[in-house]
Amino acid sequence: MSQITTLTFFRYRGLRQKLWAFGMMQFGHAPMSKLNGLQFYKLMGSGKAGFNPLPDWSVYAVLQIWDNEASADLYFNASPLIERYKNHSEECWTLYLKNFAAKGEWSGINPFQKNSKLDPDNPFIAVITRATIKKRLLYRFWKYVPTSQASLEGNEGLLFTKGIGEVPITQMATFSVWKNKESLMEYAYGSKEHKSAIQQTRQLQWYKEELFSRFQPYRSLGSWNGKQQLPELSEK
Repeated sequence: MSQITTLTFFRYRGLRQKLWAFGMMQFGHAPMSKLNGLQFYKLMGSGKAGFNPLPDWSVYAVLQIWDNEASADLYFNASPLIERYKNHSEECWTLYLKNFAAKGEWSGINPFQKNSKLDPDNPFIAVITRATIKKRLLYRFWKYVPTSQASLEGNEGLLFTKGIGEVPITQMATFSVWKNKESLMEYAYGSKEHKSAIQQTRQLQWYKEELFSRFQPYRSLGSWNGKQQLPELSEK
């Protein structure tokens, strides 16, 4: 069986629950590292809407890479750890993902293995772009972000997006889900703002470390904003 990735978003309401979620950024490592079949994981906070560098204290994310789908299922169906997360959160949403392209490094390695068992009838594409920004370029980078992301507003091909990261300001990632390859390609190569962002990245070399990865989302568990984000992939 092939490696799969899961990404889970949690929403917290109230000071007590938000403090618990913040504490798990530190205290979640010990139980997470003991899970069977878990190859790699990241505990992440999130940024405010519009890729604002300021933290969104109500939303956290957990990225997990598993030996296989069975290992992931065992965790989501029976692990006391995921139950703790669910019991403290107001809402959670998990996507199962199969990687089909990854370039770069995350904490010194490329953790994603290409999955050959993709569904040709599934058009959805998920993207994670992750980077550690050079400290001397932080101001210039975040000043430019609103311009680089302008073409995402009202984009009909974009189904979901959220800024996430391990450390506010310096370590950031964006996660996005697209209707199909055509929508993603139109944004990546047809958007003047995105082309300019690529040029800026090459010229200024914003990043100490970066990784670009694409996935096929194939299962969607739970809800976000009170509804199923990808009902076609939701379990009935």
